[in-house]
Amino acid sequence: MASSWLVLTIVAVYMVVLALISFWVRRSTQSAKNFTTGGKDFPAVLIGFLMMSEFIGTTASIGTAQAGYTYGISAAWNIAALGVGFVIFSMLLAKKYKDLGENTISGALARTYGEPVRFATSVIMICALSIVAVSIYASGGAVLATLLSIERTSAIIIVGIVSVLYVGIGGMRSVIYTNVLHALMMYAGIILALGFALSKVGGMGELVARLPAPMFEVGNVGWPKIFAWLVAGIGATFATQYVVQAVNTVSDGRKAQHASFYCALMLIPYGLIAAMVGMCSAVLFPQIPSLQAFPQILGHMHEWMAGIVVAGLAGALFGTMAALTMGIATLLLKDFYQPFFNPQRDDRKNLNFARTATIVAGLLPITLALYASDVLVVTFLAKALRASLAVLVLMVFYAPTFGTRRGAFISIIASLIITIGWFLMGNPYGIDNAYIALATPLVIMTLSHLLRGGKPERADSAKPIGATATGS
Repeated sequence: MASSWLVLTIVAVYMVVLALISFWVRRSTQSAKNFTTGGKDFPAVLIGFLMMSEFIGTTASIGTAQAGYTYGISAAWNIAALGVGFVIFSMLLAKKYKDLGENTISGALARTYGEPVRFATSVIMICALSIVAVSIYASGGAVLATLLSIERTSAIIIVGIVSVLYVGIGGMRSVIYTNVLHALMMYAGIILALGFALSKVGGMGELVARLPAPMFEVGNVGWPKIFAWLVAGIGATFATQYVVQAVNTVSDGRKAQHASFYCALMLIPYGLIAAMVGMCSAVLFPQIPSLQAFPQILGHMHEWMAGIVVAGLAGALFGTMAALTMGIATLLLKDFYQPFFNPQRDDRKNLNFARTATIVAGLLPITLALYASDVLVVTFLAKALRASLAVLVLMVFYAPTFGTRRGAFISIIASLIITIGWFLMGNPYGIDNAYIALATPLVIMTLSHLLRGGKPERADSAKPIGATATGS
């Protein structure tokens, strides 16, 4: 674009609005509990928007467009898999999580498998959320670098620092209010981007004529990859810290189910639109790196249109980072800081630690983001890691006597090591790391169950699933 001043002005105004919202709700986050839970019950549709906004950030938009550039419409499965996951989540787990009263996954698993599993779960969840943060910074930096014509390294650092400044102000309530606005802006922006891209291509008919037929096949990316996306996507919805926090902000289990279903309804169309943006980019810019599929479309839009798109992307980036760092901070607070360093539960200390943890969690992924090129693959690894936890979550609620506490602990540690190792080896034998993440806890828990002769084992401190929690 000839000038970016109007784009930056629109984004700046949007950021000011977000800052005002965060400062407005700051008075409601003067305790650690309110900072991590929001401090009140929220409508189901609002939480549906919240959960959707956390999954359609810059990584989902740019990563899906990146895959659409190469594989066509089948790239939409990347986000549609999440929609499928939320439908199943609404039926199987949303009400159970809410009725349980725990706002951390580690706390839910510890009810059945004991304290060692709590710590192991926190470690794998913090790793998974940090990996997502890496991909978010990488994709956000790609947009900013194109917009400002600066180096990608500088863009990623700017994105990281601004994100950290945004995150620690208003806590969970701020995340809920601002992420609804992000979701609306992201939808408006992605629709504008597709409309502009299609107009430049010459319409849908011209797009069909200029792309190979396989680009319009729903399985072009490969059914093994699609099934792997489904495994990882369903696992991500079942076992993601900020999803558990989100469903605990509504008043009852039925509304938790409704919020999850609303989220699914909004995710699936978004995936189709993002994939089509990438397909248009493949026609208009056939020689660019695939990561630039979305940014190149953005770079040729009129300033006011680009401003809306960039504001939506920026808002989603900051909103997703807020959710990620909020999840990491909550796990660190409840599972490490409070038990070991603040057993007196001094709320002032807890609140200070939670705010500090959000800042640290936002800064650490910046360095790794400088080396992340395929944001979709990086995000997919994080989903795969959560798929292993999803297996244990289902066992906790539907087969709590299957396996053993030691088996659960070994499952989590082994899943973390084996899944990442399999990913780093390039998925040998064509077996995706998502399948490894799914199979590892199933095998280990089955073996542990058989070795004990099928006798049930529960943690000494375990509470029956469904019992009322004693606070957050």
